[in-house]
Amino acid sequence: MTGAVPASLAGLEPGARLKAHMLVLDIERRTLGGREATVLTLGNASGRLPSAPFWGETQRRVAGLARGDVVEIAGRMGAYRGRRQLEVAAIRRASREEVDPRTLLPAVPDVAPCWTALDRWRGAIQRGGLARVIALFYDDPAFRRCYGECPGSPAGHHAALGGLLRHTFEVATIGRAIAAVAGADADLVLAGALLHDIGKLEAYTWSGPFDHTPAGALLGHVALGARMLDRRVRDHAQPPCTGPELDLLLHLVLSHHGKLEFGAAVPPMTLEAEILHYADDASAKSASLADALRDAGNFTGSAALSARLWQLDRRRVYRGRGEFAGAPGAP
Repeated sequence: MTGAVPASLAGLEPGARLKAHMLVLDIERRTLGGREATVLTLGNASGRLPSAPFWGETQRRVAGLARGDVVEIAGRMGAYRGRRQLEVAAIRRASREEVDPRTLLPAVPDVAPCWTALDRWRGAIQRGGLARVIALFYDDPAFRRCYGECPGSPAGHHAALGGLLRHTFEVATIGRAIAAVAGADADLVLAGALLHDIGKLEAYTWSGPFDHTPAGALLGHVALGARMLDRRVRDHAQPPCTGPELDLLLHLVLSHHGKLEFGAAVPPMTLEAEILHYADDASAKSASLADALRDAGNFTGSAALSARLWQLDRRRVYRGRGEFAGAPGAP
């Protein structure tokens, strides 16, 4: 078999044939109808798919596989109760040297425009102390390299290489716009956008399937980000800001999830923290809904309404456009 990556796993319809290198994202052993079965979740840069169950003796074909393995598969797209699944005809473990790693994980096509905008905006910050705190991270080549690769989440919004940077750009864009009409401190909102998710660099791993690190599982990215900010400011030979100023920045990081039950350490208590929370939420939720609309697996055939989706709080999404289906600008 040869590893030809399809244009988009998300758009493959039942009956389509598939031959590709893929990454094993999950392995689940189930009991279905009183019988033992193994189900794989397979993915590449264009999406992810569950396999049809491997039953009985056919489970020997996937024995020994582990999460993170690269496999070469051939099969066809099937469906069960209206949901797509990959009917695997042939599968073998492959070495990572056989495949370009960029074809195995989803990635933002081009992060350069995000860097350009964020660096331009932070370069316009007037207050030296605030600019110096941000520069502790964003002038560090090692930080920039990791930040430009890190996903925005392991399996939710912006779950792609470079997704965190894209999310940060969106939060900064939304937050600056709200700050302008709300009379808030736009520089402080921008600083919050740039710093609020730095903890994800220690919370996630992305060399294979996206996942949490032990620290990410134990502490979460909000606490990790606050710790990173506090340490870097306090360890600097000449602290770039005062203690009260650092507290305001830490509050932005610790409160950006809005409520304690959603992962915030404290609720937002400043106008800038409130704006940051809603900008973060808008970026995350709109990206999740856009992903749900693109995924054909959420819909049965040509149906316009999806099933209820866990990643959208059990909501359904609608992909019909009716009389507005013409291209933008069309008469």
